[in-house]
Amino acid sequence: MERARMSRATSGRPSELPMRVQDSNRMSMYTTPKSKQPSFGKLNIPKPQSMTSERRTSFFGARTAGASMPRNSTMSGFGGTEKIKDTRPLHDKSFVQQCIKQLHEFLTEQGYPGILSAKILQSPSTKEFVKVFEFVYRQLDPTFEMPNSKVEEEVPAFLKALRYPFVLSKSAMYSVGAPHTWPQALGALMWLIDQVKINWSLSKQELLFSEFCEDSDNIEEGTEYNKLLLEYTAEAYSKFMQGEDTFDDVDELFINKLKKMYNVDEALLASMEEKYRILSDEVERLERESHTDRLMTKRMDRVKLQADLKKLQSYRSNLDSFKGNLENRASELSYELEVTGGQLESLKREQNELQLLLQNQKFTPADVERINREKRELQQTIASLSKSLEDAEQHQWVEEIALSKVKEKAELKVAEYQKLARKLKLIPVSAENACGHDFEIRPFGPGCMIQHKTQIQMLLRKLVSDVEEENSRLANMKLSLEESSEQVNSNIMDKSNDLKQMREQIRKVDERLDSDMQELAQEEQGWAAEVESVENHRTILEKKVTYGYDEAVQQLKAAQQQYHLVLQETNEERRTVANNLASVVATAVNHLSITEKCLEDLHGRVERFCSKAVEEDEAAVQKLRETLKNFTSKASGL
Repeated sequence: MERARMSRATSGRPSELPMRVQDSNRMSMYTTPKSKQPSFGKLNIPKPQSMTSERRTSFFGARTAGASMPRNSTMSGFGGTEKIKDTRPLHDKSFVQQCIKQLHEFLTEQGYPGILSAKILQSPSTKEFVKVFEFVYRQLDPTFEMPNSKVEEEVPAFLKALRYPFVLSKSAMYSVGAPHTWPQALGALMWLIDQVKINWSLSKQELLFSEFCEDSDNIEEGTEYNKLLLEYTAEAYSKFMQGEDTFDDVDELFINKLKKMYNVDEALLASMEEKYRILSDEVERLERESHTDRLMTKRMDRVKLQADLKKLQSYRSNLDSFKGNLENRASELSYELEVTGGQLESLKREQNELQLLLQNQKFTPADVERINREKRELQQTIASLSKSLEDAEQHQWVEEIALSKVKEKAELKVAEYQKLARKLKLIPVSAENACGHDFEIRPFGPGCMIQHKTQIQMLLRKLVSDVEEENSRLANMKLSLEESSEQVNSNIMDKSNDLKQMREQIRKVDERLDSDMQELAQEEQGWAAEVESVENHRTILEKKVTYGYDEAVQQLKAAQQQYHLVLQETNEERRTVANNLASVVATAVNHLSITEKCLEDLHGRVERFCSKAVEEDEAAVQKLRETLKNFTSKASGL
């Protein structure tokens, strides 16, 4: 029997009787059917949810009538060119991902020969899309071959030939993987897959119900079937035009006539369905028993039950503790209730007394004004206290947030300390540099501060004291170098004083020469120029000595600043001292050694410069003395 006959018998000839009322509970034409197949002979005509539901657009034209009003017999929508709107959420990412998953599963189950992955299906190329389309189309027609040229035009043509209800443009085929075109192409593939699954289900129905129609191959093609179908169509359309939306009685009459015409044995069909159900249950049971180990299953069940028992016991203990807390809370609340009741009674008595006093007392307008003023003051006081309370709560909330942040920072610092301690081999106790001491900081909890103060802090202080001793030793060395520098400076000062004395003597000699030897003015000017050159040389030497001294002082200040900076960083970052200790000490030692070398070089240069200057000055003085002697001898000779 051909497939078209069975499709007419099971679906009520949907091609000749288009559905007028849609049902929201029915699976759409582009989704994969998951429900069981309908029984033989049952028409697939949906029923509306209620008679008061919203009217939907009829396939035969626009409907403007009510539930019981007659309709205009217009056929404007039948066979028209109006495009059907695609109601699928193709631009919803979750729906697109679900369709991609279904497409991947279908291709995997059917043995797709090409490279297949979910990543490729996210944005495939045109070539990959054509391969997938050809593979799915071959499930309908195994002899199908995709043309090699103009595939962008052939794919929409094939879909149109299969009566795809929506439009897939040719331009979309040139960039299938684009975000705005891939959902439409994916929807077309899902519709084609649904057609394949419907074809498979109809093929199974032909095999299942072929024995009922072996002797009636031409019934649907004969006049009897056509007459029955036309009567059903005319009667249903007549009721539809009268305003009815349900045709249960017409459907039931038509189904009975079809069963009578096809000689359907309902008892045999029901027995076969029951037998099929029993065999299916037996097969599923045997498959489960063959693929599972009963003992292992029981053990797993026992483990699960034990875990559930432990959870139940813990839950019971929690409930007991919660019950105890609730009882304590109830007792506290009852006590507070009693206290509040007593206070309420006392307030009531006080109110009665005040009411009695109010009734017996006469108030003047001044008293009323005073009471109102006090009331306003009290209200202002209440408002200010409420505002202060809100500010205090806000401040408390801010402080709690700050405390949590500080706690997080402290935990990060502790983690960093643990990491650095492990790098320096201070953790665990058996580490190389731990020396049997425990440098690990435990997480925050009871006794954490005591442990930190008594153990880790003392050990770190010991390490810091060792570092400070080393620094003090270096400081003493620096002080000794400073003392030596001061001695050099004192020597320089002594030499400068000697130079001053010598300059004073020279000045006196010059005065004496000026008073005694006026006739030798020209020679005296020459000697004065020579003395001036000596003084210039001396000034240059003094500048050089001063420059070297300033440079040494600057280097010393830089060393002091760097030392203070290192000391401050050491005090502020105690948790990182374990990592930076070696580098800081090495840097300080290298710097001090360099400073010592610089000072030694400077001292040597200063000594050389001073000795050279003294020698030159002595030579100059000796030369001046000899010159004085010559002048004296010449003067005595004259």
